[in-house]
Order: sequence, then C-alpha cells, then structure tokens
Amino acid sequence: MKPVIALVGRPNVGKSTLFNRLTRSRDALVADLPGLTRDRHYGEGRIGERPFLVIDTGGFEPVAKEGIMHEMALQTRQAVAEADVVVFIVDGRQGLTPHDKTITDYLRKTGRKVMLVVNKSEGMKYTSVTADFYELGMGDPYVISAAHGDGVHDLVNEALDFAFANRPDEEEEAEHPDHGIKIAIVGRPNVGKSTLINTLVGEQRVIAFDMPGTTRDSIEVPFEREGKKYTLIDTAGIRRRGKIFEAIEKFSVIKTMQSISDANVIILLLDAQQDISEQDAHIAGFILESGRALVVAVNKWDGLQSDQRDQVKMDLDRKLDFLSFAKTHFISALKGTGISQLMKSVDAAYAAATANLSTPRLTRALQEAIEKQEPKRKGSTRPKMRYAHQGGQNPPIIVIHGNALEAVSDPYKRYLEKHFRDTFNLVGTPVRIEFKSGKNPFAKEQN
Repeated sequence: MKPVIALVGRPNVGKSTLFNRLTRSRDALVADLPGLTRDRHYGEGRIGERPFLVIDTGGFEPVAKEGIMHEMALQTRQAVAEADVVVFIVDGRQGLTPHDKTITDYLRKTGRKVMLVVNKSEGMKYTSVTADFYELGMGDPYVISAAHGDGVHDLVNEALDFAFANRPDEEEEAEHPDHGIKIAIVGRPNVGKSTLINTLVGEQRVIAFDMPGTTRDSIEVPFEREGKKYTLIDTAGIRRRGKIFEAIEKFSVIKTMQSISDANVIILLLDAQQDISEQDAHIAGFILESGRALVVAVNKWDGLQSDQRDQVKMDLDRKLDFLSFAKTHFISALKGTGISQLMKSVDAAYAAATANLSTPRLTRALQEAIEKQEPKRKGSTRPKMRYAHQGGQNPPIIVIHGNALEAVSDPYKRYLEKHFRDTFNLVGTPVRIEFKSGKNPFAKEQN
C-alpha cells in the first residue's frame, strides 16, 4: 500500500508549491463533500521507483472553534490521522511565529512521525535559516526550497524510508498471493456499498468494516462464487481516531485511492436516485489514470420510474463518457437483481486487463487499422508504423514501433485504442498506446 505524506502548516508557507512539485502539477482529487472545504487536495507522487500519496491542506488553525478556519482545521486533523509521515512546513524567511508553536503543540500530541521543514531557504545559510526553529524541540530541521526543488528529493526519500520501515506486515502479505481477483467497491457514502458487499458474500459481513483500526489498514473479505476466488477490498469508510472527525468521517479519499491501487478490478457504484456528482467524476478519473479494470454499477435501479431511468442513462453518457470502455449494470444490491451479470463483467474485465497479446496478432491488427485509416501527415512527414508488441498488463500496454511517430495525433491514437479494443475484445479495461520511433540513419546527411 502506498505511503501517505501530509503537508501541514500555517497559511502561505509553501504547502501548495511543494504539493505541485511532488505531484508534478498534476490535477489532484478534491474532497468537495459537505463539511469539507475545497482547500484539501489529494495527489500521487513518485521519487524514482517509489510511489506515494500526498495530501495538501489549508492553513492550519488548531484552536479555531467556528467558521471556515474550524472546517479547515478539521480536515487537517483528518489528514494527519491518515498520514504515515507529517511534513510540518514553516517559513524560513519570516522566521518562527506563535502560530508555528501552536501547531507544534498539536502535532506533538498526535504521536505521528513529524518532519520539521523550513521552506523558502534559497540563498540562505543553513545555520541562519534554522536557528529560530530549534526552539520548537523537533530536532534538526530539513531545509528546502519548494519553488526551486532544493532539498525536496532527500526530504521525501527520508519520509518514505520511515514509512516503509514501519510496515512489517506488508512482507507477510506478499507470501500469500492467492487472493483470487481483488475487487474494490468504491463510491460516495450511502450508495449501497455495504449492502452490495453483504449480498456478494452472502452474510452480514459489514460489521467487519466498523472495527477500530488505523485509517491505512485495509480489511479484505475473501469469498467464493461459482467456484472462483475473490477478495473484496474495504472502501466502506474510515476508522475514527477518537471522536474528532464525527462531522467528516463518512468518506476518505485517501482510503479509496489506496484501495483502487491495491485492486485488480474496480466496481464504481453509483446511486440511481442521486445525481452523478463531481466527486463521482473525480473518482472515475482516478480509476482511469490508475489503469485499473472497471465495471460501473448503478444501484437502487428498482426504485425508479421509466422516465427517471432514461434520465439517468442520459446523465451517464454525458458526465462519464470517458468510461465508455467499461460495462454498465443497473442493479439492486438489496434485492440481489443484476448481481450475476455484474460479476460476469468483473471476470471479463479482469481477463481483458491480463490478456496475453502476441506480437504477430498485434502487428496484423495494426496493419488492418492503417489500411482502414492512415495517420495524417504533419507537415511533410507521415508517421510510419511497422509493428506492435505488448509492453505490459493491467492495463494492456501496446508498444508501436516505426518512424516519425511523434507526429501521431491524439485522435488517431484514440482510433488505434478503439481498434485494438474491438479486435481483441478488451472490454472493461483501459488500453494504453506507446510509440517508439527508430532513428533516421540519414538525419545527418539531411542536416
């Protein structure tokens, strides 16, 4: 499971700048649910081969009792509870403030691993920029410049070293790989995830999801259906640390992101009796970026009239059109209708995501696509595609070799994705195309 790093500090110390650098300015999921402000962002980062999740929080006011600052304090507290490591950022140019001391007092009581980071240190000596902050009693500060990237690589590597060193249980899990197909059921609160889990398992297993534990613990429920092994990954909710999150603990974006990363197939569960929200689209977008196989299930279908059903289908086509590769099922988790077909699509999506595609078959399919429609010229250059082979699974990666492939347009790339999907019946999984151009041996002569 990917480690979680939370960025905490008072306003304007550079948290968002560091977040953008760690995520390479990629758009992050926004937890825009009731009780949360839009200042809390989630994203993925990577240092070398080490991926992690990062949370950007708003300016932290631990003593705020009401208003938007109180709401921001609540979400920062949740971020701290979800994190393996808390990066506490202070401003090296402004120096130590009473506000920094208040945040330190709170973080010390949480028992989390805290790394004190002095930002905006470019052009300053270590001794001069850190002198004030030893007063906080948090050890030697880390000195960085989020804007320029100075010290960021070492900071994150040390944070990840600590996170992995404190996860001895993950090695044991690797010794028992036979979990069957791992299925994560994700969706907003109250869409029927727990009901669907109970229906699939055949008993009231949802109580397992309410047991106390840390927020990063993932409870897995194994079960068999028609002789096949499966494992359900819990995304039903987050474990509370005390009662400080009662207003906002109905949904955890971090929990969902981790479960998506751990799963083979995702069931995105929607509520037919609620509008498709921006949050649904955000989750769907993350599933697509993660490359996971996907099945969409619209729950509570039995409670709708004919005209309402037509409206829901129109909304799906309009708001989630980028998930057209996935099968959609209209179910009732409570009554068990549609579950059999749903599970058949789960099996099919997994089979498509892990399919072995031979080089001769891929090359023939590529040639058929070119015969039907050649790529357009870019200036005087027309891309030439020679052969294709499989570069990976889950999702299937198809590597196409040729010349001048950097000139292939995005619409033509989508055309190839659809052609390969139709040719090999790759339903329920994203298909990724990679181009590798050969060097032109006459380039020097032309120059």
